[in-house]
Amino acid sequence: MNTTTRLAILKRLRDNDPHPTTELVYSTPFELLIAVLLSAQATDVSVNKATAKLFPVANTPAALLTLGVEGIKTYIKSIGLFNTKAENIVKTCRMLLERHQGNVPEDRASLEALAGVGRKTANVVLNTAFGWPTIAVDTHIFRVCNRTQFAVGKNVDAVEQKLLQVVPAEFAVNCHHWLILHGRYTCIARKPRCGSCLIEDLCEYREKNLE
Repeated sequence: MNTTTRLAILKRLRDNDPHPTTELVYSTPFELLIAVLLSAQATDVSVNKATAKLFPVANTPAALLTLGVEGIKTYIKSIGLFNTKAENIVKTCRMLLERHQGNVPEDRASLEALAGVGRKTANVVLNTAFGWPTIAVDTHIFRVCNRTQFAVGKNVDAVEQKLLQVVPAEFAVNCHHWLILHGRYTCIARKPRCGSCLIEDLCEYREKNLE
């Protein structure tokens, strides 16, 4: 895909949704961090249902630490991998209190040092909580970028690096949200909704489903 086409896609996505954001419900950077930790291999809808009950009870590192692993499990047991996630949340809360005065650090290395936090989670927090021009590549974005030919790569890291190269600065902060929402609702995995796609005429997918 050439630069002109990529730019046209980004402009169209921006015109359609000028102020995109995550579908995870949160009110502080810490709540966002916990929500993103819970979202691994889970839907945002399921995470929001769990945090709607958890956050009114405990939404700070100290409060969650007091709740403990078993206490946290009672609120997140409907989410996949809840045992591991509860343990990581407690470890992360302890690290935040010991190393960062209970605050979420605006620093990639410090974020990735937290339990259960990898590059993708750090990218989401830096982008959504702090406005960094990072692009977290999940399965939706990986699929959209390869299918449309917007940013081709064999793995999520390769796609992220390609996106960082080809997305102009003016679109960088919102690009993650546009692509994930496009993959979640239009460019879906099994039967993409090409016939009602905003960028269908710009997409270079050869097996378009125009029904």
